[in-house]
Amino acid sequence: MSSLLCPKCKTPVRENAINRSELALCVVCGSPLQVEIFPALFRPVQAGRGCEAILVESEASCFYDPQKKAVVHCDACGRFLCALCDCELHGEHFCPQCLEIGKKKGKNKNIENERTLYDSIALVLAVAPLLMFYVTILTAPMALYVAIRYWNAPRSIVHRTPLRLVLAIFFATAQIVGWGIAIFVLTGGRSRG
Repeated sequence: MSSLLCPKCKTPVRENAINRSELALCVVCGSPLQVEIFPALFRPVQAGRGCEAILVESEASCFYDPQKKAVVHCDACGRFLCALCDCELHGEHFCPQCLEIGKKKGKNKNIENERTLYDSIALVLAVAPLLMFYVTILTAPMALYVAIRYWNAPRSIVHRTPLRLVLAIFFATAQIVGWGIAIFVLTGGRSRG
């Protein structure tokens, strides 16, 4: 347990201070501590279960590990796979190569590690040009288009609300109305004079 240290004095925490309902005091600095650790941390590491070896000559073998028994085939390329080479994703089975190719080429939509955040783009287009108001004549319609066009697009890998899109639509609409009023006043003043 020497890896668990008091946050103040860096003294190792005693084992009898771990996973207790009440606070324990550090033996050196007297700071109150409450240390809770998942019980599996204390269990000894068990050896993993490997793949089954081929017992009968006629059994299918893994494409990547020829001495291992195939348990499933790759849904993309059809190669036979052992339990170690099988990469299951949303009920489909892939070999490591097809999984990597699908990720690189974007063929497998279930694998996403990045996503275009259209809500952030629309909000930046609507708010950032306010520092130079004359630029909003171009960016406000663009922000409105992006916000409406990508309303149903996935927002983020982490769940986010449509608040950014709503704000972008509000600011862009206000800017367009402002430009409309400004143009009306400017052109209306010339026609009267």
